[in-house]
Amino acid sequence: MKWFWYASPQTFYPLAGKIARGCGIAAAALALAGLYVGFLVAPTDAQQGEAYRIIFLHVPAAWMSMFLYVVMAFWAAIGLAFNTRLSSMMASAMAPTGAMFTFVALWTGALWGRPTWGAYWVWDARLTSELILLFLYLGFMALQAAIDDPRRADRAGALLAIVGVVNIPIIYYSVQWWNTLHQGASVSLTRAPSMAATMLTGMVLMALAFWAYSIAASLTRVRCIIQERE
Repeated sequence: MKWFWYASPQTFYPLAGKIARGCGIAAAALALAGLYVGFLVAPTDAQQGEAYRIIFLHVPAAWMSMFLYVVMAFWAAIGLAFNTRLSSMMASAMAPTGAMFTFVALWTGALWGRPTWGAYWVWDARLTSELILLFLYLGFMALQAAIDDPRRADRAGALLAIVGVVNIPIIYYSVQWWNTLHQGASVSLTRAPSMAATMLTGMVLMALAFWAYSIAASLTRVRCIIQERE
């Protein structure tokens, strides 16, 4: 495959449409499967009862909020370093989806925190750094919207995105670096998951659904940006 051929917005446009349609269908199917497993098949938690089921939305949304920011910053850095239009467009297209997942993570976390901690919000290290991530997404979009020249807007947004990457490891390691109310990770690459296999299946299905949705939404949005600029 001629990868560099698709570096041009005009040639990437039709490919993005095909991938977006496929990922949109996959996202819907995976989400239905994940919700079914998470809310109807997975057993009730012995300590938290039915309230724990919010994790099937909260945890994948939190994962995607961090992952999308790193990918957004990567594309912004590529656009800044090599002056590639499509890279900057991809960064701009991913920001709204990342902001949405960050908001969902905060909102579902508040709903989960009320029965678990007795409060919707506490100034916990994990919660506060996740809130800062939402502000970074909103700041990135606001900064680009405030500058009329698209190329200058892309450069300014790229600098903010790159600087903001430092917040991602803070979010991830906050429960290890500080004494926080937020529980540690139940799923890790270095050890066996501390949850039932059915629960893990539902969470993985929802994570894949959110991933597919992110691709579909970002590619659909980048097609709109291409039409506006080209």
